[in-house]
Amino acid sequence: MPKAAKILVIRFSAMGDVAMTAPVLKEFREAYPDTELLIVSRTLFKPFFEGLTNAQFHAFDPKQKHKGFFGLIKLFRELKKQEVTAVADLHNNLRSKILTFLFFFAGIDFATVDKGRKEKKRLTRKENKLVIPLKLTIQRYTEVFGKLGFPLTLKNTLHKQTLNGNDVRKIGVSPFAQHLQKVYPLHKMEAVLLTLAELGHQLFIFGGSEEEQQTAEGWANKHQNITSVVRKMTLQEELEFISTLDVMLSMDSSGMHLSSLKNVPVVSVWGATHPYAGFLGYGQSINDAVQIDLYCRPCSVYGNVPCYRGDFACMNNLPEKNIVDKLLEKLNNDQTAAISKTR
Repeated sequence: MPKAAKILVIRFSAMGDVAMTAPVLKEFREAYPDTELLIVSRTLFKPFFEGLTNAQFHAFDPKQKHKGFFGLIKLFRELKKQEVTAVADLHNNLRSKILTFLFFFAGIDFATVDKGRKEKKRLTRKENKLVIPLKLTIQRYTEVFGKLGFPLTLKNTLHKQTLNGNDVRKIGVSPFAQHLQKVYPLHKMEAVLLTLAELGHQLFIFGGSEEEQQTAEGWANKHQNITSVVRKMTLQEELEFISTLDVMLSMDSSGMHLSSLKNVPVVSVWGATHPYAGFLGYGQSINDAVQIDLYCRPCSVYGNVPCYRGDFACMNNLPEKNIVDKLLEKLNNDQTAAISKTR
Protein backbone atom coordinates (compact mmCIF):
# COMPACT_ATOMS: atom_id res chain seq x y z
CA MET A 1 0.00 0.00 0.00
CA PRO A 2 1.32 3.46 -0.85
CA LYS A 3 2.62 5.57 2.01
CA ALA A 4 0.47 8.38 3.41
CA ALA A 5 0.10 11.21 0.92
CA LYS A 6 -1.89 14.33 0.11
CA ILE A 7 -3.56 14.30 -3.29
CA LEU A 8 -4.86 17.38 -5.06
CA VAL A 9 -8.07 16.49 -6.93
CA ILE A 10 -9.04 18.81 -9.80
CA ARG A 11 -12.54 18.88 -11.27
CA PHE A 12 -13.74 22.41 -12.02
CA SER A 13 -17.09 21.77 -13.77
CA ALA A 14 -19.78 20.87 -15.01
CA MET A 15 -22.18 20.17 -12.14
CA GLY A 16 -22.96 16.57 -13.10
CA ASP A 17 -19.32 15.71 -13.70
CA VAL A 18 -18.26 17.22 -10.39
CA ALA A 19 -21.08 15.36 -8.61
CA MET A 20 -19.81 12.10 -10.10
CA THR A 21 -16.44 12.58 -8.42
CA ALA A 22 -17.96 12.63 -4.92
CA PRO A 23 -18.92 8.92 -4.60
CA VAL A 24 -15.56 7.96 -6.11
CA LEU A 25 -13.76 10.03 -3.50
CA LYS A 26 -15.92 8.52 -0.78
CA GLU A 27 -14.84 5.04 -1.82
CA PHE A 28 -11.26 6.28 -2.05
CA ARG A 29 -11.52 7.48 1.56
CA GLU A 30 -12.68 4.02 2.64
CA ALA A 31 -9.79 2.33 0.84
CA TYR A 32 -7.11 4.86 1.85
CA PRO A 33 -8.24 6.55 5.08
CA ASP A 34 -4.77 7.92 5.86
CA THR A 35 -4.40 9.73 2.54
CA GLU A 36 -5.47 13.36 2.56
CA LEU A 37 -7.47 14.88 -0.26
CA LEU A 38 -7.45 18.51 -1.37
CA ILE A 39 -10.38 19.11 -3.72
CA VAL A 40 -10.39 22.16 -5.97
CA SER A 41 -13.66 23.09 -7.66
CA ARG A 42 -16.18 25.91 -7.86
CA THR A 43 -17.63 27.15 -4.59
CA LEU A 44 -21.14 26.15 -5.69
CA PHE A 45 -20.15 22.48 -5.65
CA LYS A 46 -18.75 22.36 -2.13
CA PRO A 47 -21.91 20.66 -0.73
CA PHE A 48 -21.13 17.58 -2.84
CA PHE A 49 -18.20 16.83 -0.57
CA GLU A 50 -19.78 17.53 2.81
CA GLY A 51 -19.00 14.75 5.28
CA LEU A 52 -15.97 13.53 3.35
CA THR A 53 -13.37 12.77 6.02
CA ASN A 54 -9.71 13.78 5.86
CA ALA A 55 -10.48 16.10 2.96
CA GLN A 56 -10.28 19.84 2.34
CA PHE A 57 -12.08 21.96 -0.23
CA HIS A 58 -10.38 24.82 -2.07
CA ALA A 59 -12.62 27.21 -3.98
CA PHE A 60 -11.88 27.96 -7.64
CA ASP A 61 -13.09 31.38 -8.81
CA PRO A 62 -12.73 31.52 -12.63
CA LYS A 63 -14.51 34.86 -13.09
CA GLN A 64 -12.51 37.00 -10.70
CA LYS A 65 -9.75 35.73 -8.43
CA HIS A 66 -8.52 32.95 -10.72
CA LYS A 67 -9.46 34.43 -14.09
CA GLY A 68 -7.11 33.85 -17.01
CA PHE A 69 -3.54 32.56 -17.06
CA PHE A 70 -2.30 34.75 -14.23
CA GLY A 71 -5.32 33.74 -12.17
CA LEU A 72 -4.23 30.11 -12.58
CA ILE A 73 -0.73 31.08 -11.45
CA LYS A 74 -2.32 32.55 -8.34
CA LEU A 75 -4.35 29.38 -7.81
CA PHE A 76 -1.21 27.28 -8.21
CA ARG A 77 0.59 29.29 -5.54
CA GLU A 78 -2.36 28.91 -3.17
CA LEU A 79 -2.47 25.17 -3.67
CA LYS A 80 1.29 24.67 -3.53
CA LYS A 81 1.25 25.99 0.04
CA GLN A 82 -0.85 22.93 0.94
CA GLU A 83 2.17 20.70 0.25
CA VAL A 84 0.40 18.14 -1.90
CA THR A 85 2.38 15.09 -2.97
CA ALA A 86 0.43 14.24 -6.14
CA VAL A 87 -2.17 15.72 -8.48
CA ALA A 88 -5.23 13.87 -9.83
CA ASP A 89 -6.58 15.79 -12.82
CA LEU A 90 -10.15 14.54 -13.25
CA HIS A 91 -11.05 17.28 -15.73
CA ASN A 92 -8.46 17.26 -18.54
CA ASN A 93 -9.20 20.69 -19.97
CA LEU A 94 -6.90 23.62 -20.72
CA ARG A 95 -7.09 25.08 -17.21
CA SER A 96 -6.44 21.79 -15.45
CA LYS A 97 -3.58 20.98 -17.82
CA ILE A 98 -1.88 24.30 -17.08
CA LEU A 99 -2.27 23.69 -13.37
CA THR A 100 -0.93 20.13 -13.51
CA PHE A 101 2.06 21.17 -15.60
CA LEU A 102 2.90 23.87 -13.07
CA PHE A 103 2.94 21.19 -10.39
CA PHE A 104 4.99 18.93 -12.66
CA PHE A 105 7.65 21.61 -13.03
CA ALA A 106 7.58 21.95 -9.25
CA GLY A 107 8.47 18.24 -9.00
CA ILE A 108 4.99 16.94 -8.12
CA ASP A 109 3.71 13.79 -9.81
CA PHE A 110 0.37 13.96 -11.64
CA ALA A 111 -2.08 11.82 -13.59
CA THR A 112 -4.84 12.96 -15.95
CA VAL A 113 -8.16 11.36 -16.77
CA ASP A 114 -8.47 9.70 -20.17
CA LYS A 115 -11.82 10.88 -21.50
CA GLY A 116 -11.85 8.25 -24.24
CA ARG A 117 -12.43 10.78 -27.00
CA LYS A 118 -11.60 8.37 -29.83
CA GLU A 119 -14.01 5.70 -28.58
CA LYS A 120 -16.74 8.28 -28.06
CA LYS A 121 -16.22 9.61 -31.57
CA ARG A 122 -16.75 6.09 -32.96
CA LEU A 123 -19.89 5.78 -30.83
CA THR A 124 -21.44 9.02 -32.09
CA ARG A 125 -20.32 9.25 -35.74
CA LYS A 126 -22.99 9.12 -38.48
CA GLU A 127 -21.52 6.23 -40.45
CA ASN A 128 -20.28 2.86 -39.19
CA LYS A 129 -21.13 3.53 -35.57
CA LEU A 130 -19.54 1.25 -33.00
CA VAL A 131 -22.39 1.09 -30.49
CA ILE A 132 -20.83 -0.69 -27.54
CA PRO A 133 -20.67 0.21 -23.84
CA LEU A 134 -17.66 2.37 -23.02
CA LYS A 135 -16.05 2.77 -19.61
CA LEU A 136 -18.14 4.57 -17.03
CA THR A 137 -16.82 8.04 -16.26
CA ILE A 138 -16.51 7.06 -12.61
CA GLN A 139 -14.23 4.19 -13.68
CA ARG A 140 -12.09 6.64 -15.64
CA TYR A 141 -11.75 8.67 -12.45
CA THR A 142 -10.56 5.65 -10.48
CA GLU A 143 -7.92 4.91 -13.12
CA VAL A 144 -6.34 8.29 -12.41
CA PHE A 145 -5.75 7.27 -8.80
CA GLY A 146 -4.41 3.94 -10.01
CA LYS A 147 -1.80 5.74 -12.08
CA LEU A 148 -0.71 7.55 -8.93
CA GLY A 149 -0.27 4.26 -7.09
CA PHE A 150 -3.68 4.04 -5.44
CA PRO A 151 -5.62 1.26 -7.19
CA LEU A 152 -9.34 1.35 -6.49
CA THR A 153 -12.18 -1.03 -7.33
CA LEU A 154 -15.56 0.67 -7.11
CA LYS A 155 -18.59 -0.93 -5.49
CA ASN A 156 -20.83 1.30 -7.65
CA THR A 157 -23.95 0.48 -5.64
CA LEU A 158 -26.64 2.56 -3.95
CA HIS A 159 -27.60 2.19 -0.31
CA LYS A 160 -31.19 3.37 -0.41
CA GLN A 161 -33.25 3.76 2.72
CA THR A 162 -36.55 1.86 3.05
CA LEU A 163 -39.45 3.28 1.05
CA ASN A 164 -42.23 5.18 2.80
CA GLY A 165 -44.77 2.86 4.39
CA ASN A 166 -47.72 3.92 2.24
CA ASP A 167 -48.85 3.79 -1.37
CA VAL A 168 -48.10 7.45 -2.10
CA ARG A 169 -44.59 7.90 -3.43
CA LYS A 170 -42.40 10.98 -3.54
CA ILE A 171 -41.10 11.30 -7.09
CA GLY A 172 -38.49 13.89 -7.98
CA VAL A 173 -38.47 15.16 -11.57
CA SER A 174 -35.45 16.79 -13.17
CA PRO A 175 -36.84 17.49 -16.67
CA PHE A 176 -34.33 20.08 -17.84
CA ALA A 177 -30.75 19.94 -19.13
CA GLN A 178 -28.10 22.33 -20.35
CA HIS A 179 -28.58 21.17 -23.95
CA LEU A 180 -32.00 20.82 -25.58
CA GLN A 181 -31.07 17.56 -27.31
CA LYS A 182 -31.21 15.92 -23.87
CA VAL A 183 -34.62 17.33 -22.90
CA TYR A 184 -37.80 15.32 -23.32
CA PRO A 185 -40.33 17.62 -25.09
CA LEU A 186 -42.03 19.63 -22.39
CA HIS A 187 -45.58 18.93 -23.55
CA LYS A 188 -44.84 15.20 -23.40
CA MET A 189 -43.23 15.56 -19.98
CA GLU A 190 -46.32 17.40 -18.79
CA ALA A 191 -48.44 14.41 -19.84
CA VAL A 192 -46.15 12.10 -17.85
CA LEU A 193 -46.42 14.27 -14.75
CA LEU A 194 -50.20 14.59 -14.90
CA THR A 195 -50.57 10.82 -15.32
CA LEU A 196 -48.43 10.13 -12.26
CA ALA A 197 -50.16 12.86 -10.27
CA GLU A 198 -53.58 11.42 -11.10
CA LEU A 199 -52.37 8.09 -9.68
CA GLY A 200 -51.87 9.87 -6.36
CA HIS A 201 -48.08 10.22 -6.32
CA GLN A 202 -46.41 13.41 -5.11
CA LEU A 203 -44.13 14.99 -7.70
CA PHE A 204 -41.44 17.61 -7.08
CA ILE A 205 -39.91 19.51 -10.01
CA PHE A 206 -36.22 20.51 -9.91
CA GLY A 207 -34.45 23.03 -12.10
CA GLY A 208 -32.32 26.16 -12.07
CA SER A 209 -33.20 28.98 -14.44
CA GLU A 210 -36.04 31.49 -14.31
CA GLU A 211 -37.49 30.00 -17.50
CA GLU A 212 -37.44 26.53 -15.94
CA GLN A 213 -39.09 27.97 -12.84
CA GLN A 214 -41.94 29.35 -14.94
CA THR A 215 -42.43 26.02 -16.70
CA ALA A 216 -42.39 24.07 -13.42
CA GLU A 217 -44.84 26.43 -11.73
CA GLY A 218 -47.13 26.16 -14.75
CA TRP A 219 -47.21 22.38 -14.27
CA ALA A 220 -47.73 22.76 -10.52
CA ASN A 221 -50.78 24.94 -11.17
CA LYS A 222 -52.40 22.11 -13.11
CA HIS A 223 -52.46 19.54 -10.30
CA GLN A 224 -52.30 19.64 -6.51
CA ASN A 225 -49.87 16.70 -6.43
CA ILE A 226 -47.24 18.60 -8.44
CA THR A 227 -44.91 21.00 -6.61
CA SER A 228 -42.13 23.15 -8.02
CA VAL A 229 -39.01 23.52 -5.90
CA VAL A 230 -37.11 25.38 -8.64
CA ARG A 231 -35.07 28.30 -7.22
CA LYS A 232 -36.58 27.75 -3.77
CA MET A 233 -33.62 25.99 -2.14
CA THR A 234 -29.87 26.22 -1.84
CA LEU A 235 -27.92 23.34 -3.35
CA GLN A 236 -27.34 21.93 0.13
CA GLU A 237 -31.06 22.07 0.90
CA GLU A 238 -31.85 20.52 -2.46
CA LEU A 239 -29.55 17.58 -1.75
CA GLU A 240 -31.16 17.05 1.64
CA PHE A 241 -34.62 17.09 0.06
CA ILE A 242 -33.56 14.68 -2.70
CA SER A 243 -32.52 12.21 0.01
CA THR A 244 -36.20 11.95 1.06
CA LEU A 245 -37.40 10.90 -2.40
CA ASP A 246 -38.37 7.38 -3.42
CA VAL A 247 -37.19 7.81 -7.00
CA MET A 248 -35.96 10.51 -9.38
CA LEU A 249 -37.05 10.92 -12.99
CA SER A 250 -34.22 12.67 -14.78
CA MET A 251 -32.77 13.48 -18.14
CA ASP A 252 -29.10 12.73 -18.82
CA SER A 253 -28.29 15.65 -16.54
CA SER A 254 -27.09 16.69 -13.10
CA GLY A 255 -30.39 15.57 -11.51
CA MET A 256 -29.32 11.97 -12.05
CA HIS A 257 -25.95 12.52 -10.38
CA LEU A 258 -27.29 14.51 -7.43
CA SER A 259 -29.71 11.65 -6.78
CA SER A 260 -26.86 9.16 -6.90
CA LEU A 261 -25.07 11.17 -4.22
CA LYS A 262 -28.08 10.63 -1.97
CA ASN A 263 -28.60 6.95 -2.84
CA VAL A 264 -31.85 7.61 -4.69
CA PRO A 265 -32.63 5.36 -7.69
CA VAL A 266 -33.13 7.12 -11.01
CA VAL A 267 -35.29 6.44 -14.03
CA SER A 268 -33.34 8.27 -16.71
CA VAL A 269 -34.52 9.43 -20.15
CA TRP A 270 -32.05 9.48 -23.05
CA GLY A 271 -32.34 11.09 -26.47
CA ALA A 272 -29.35 12.36 -28.44
CA THR A 273 -26.99 10.91 -25.84
CA HIS A 274 -26.68 7.33 -24.64
CA PRO A 275 -25.72 5.52 -21.41
CA TYR A 276 -23.03 3.71 -23.41
CA ALA A 277 -20.96 6.93 -23.44
CA GLY A 278 -20.28 6.35 -19.76
CA PHE A 279 -22.31 9.02 -18.00
CA LEU A 280 -24.82 6.78 -16.25
CA GLY A 281 -25.06 7.84 -12.61
CA TYR A 282 -23.11 6.12 -9.85
CA GLY A 283 -24.98 3.02 -8.69
CA GLN A 284 -27.69 3.41 -11.33
CA SER A 285 -28.83 0.62 -13.65
CA ILE A 286 -29.03 0.79 -17.41
CA ASN A 287 -32.22 -1.24 -17.02
CA ASP A 288 -33.81 1.94 -15.64
CA ALA A 289 -32.80 3.98 -18.70
CA VAL A 290 -35.72 4.82 -21.00
CA GLN A 291 -34.74 5.16 -24.65
CA ILE A 292 -35.60 3.94 -28.12
CA ASP A 293 -33.35 2.27 -30.68
CA LEU A 294 -32.56 4.43 -33.71
CA TYR A 295 -29.80 4.09 -36.27
CA CYS A 296 -28.72 7.67 -35.54
CA ARG A 297 -28.37 7.26 -31.76
CA PRO A 298 -26.30 8.44 -30.12
CA CYS A 299 -25.38 11.45 -32.22
CA SER A 300 -23.64 13.32 -29.42
CA VAL A 301 -21.66 12.67 -26.26
CA TYR A 302 -22.90 15.75 -24.40
CA GLY A 303 -26.11 16.60 -26.27
CA ASN A 304 -24.68 19.79 -27.73
CA VAL A 305 -25.04 18.75 -31.39
CA PRO A 306 -28.28 19.68 -33.21
CA CYS A 307 -30.36 16.81 -34.64
CA TYR A 308 -29.09 16.32 -38.19
CA ARG A 309 -32.33 14.53 -39.13
CA GLY A 310 -34.30 17.60 -38.12
CA ASP A 311 -37.15 15.68 -36.45
CA PHE A 312 -35.65 14.93 -33.01
CA ALA A 313 -37.11 11.44 -33.32
CA CYS A 314 -35.13 10.05 -30.38
CA MET A 315 -37.35 12.07 -28.03
CA ASN A 316 -40.44 12.87 -30.10
CA ASN A 317 -41.01 9.19 -30.88
CA LEU A 318 -40.47 8.05 -27.28
CA PRO A 319 -43.97 7.32 -25.88
CA GLU A 320 -44.93 8.92 -22.59
CA LYS A 321 -46.32 5.53 -21.53
CA ASN A 322 -42.82 4.03 -21.63
CA ILE A 323 -41.64 6.50 -19.01
CA VAL A 324 -44.69 6.12 -16.79
CA ASP A 325 -44.50 2.33 -16.95
CA LYS A 326 -40.79 2.28 -16.10
CA LEU A 327 -41.35 4.57 -13.12
CA LEU A 328 -44.19 2.47 -11.77
CA GLU A 329 -42.18 -0.70 -12.35
CA LYS A 330 -39.24 0.78 -10.46
CA LEU A 331 -41.42 1.81 -7.52
CA ASN A 332 -43.11 -1.58 -7.36
CA ASN A 333 -39.82 -3.46 -7.55
CA ASP A 334 -38.26 -1.34 -4.82
CA GLN A 335 -41.31 -1.80 -2.62
CA THR A 336 -41.19 -5.58 -3.10
CA ALA A 337 -37.49 -5.60 -2.24
CA ALA A 338 -38.12 -3.51 0.88
CA ILE A 339 -40.87 -5.87 2.05
CA SER A 340 -38.62 -8.90 1.48
CA LYS A 341 -35.92 -7.38 3.70
CA THR A 342 -38.36 -7.00 6.59
CA ARG A 343 -39.42 -10.65 6.55
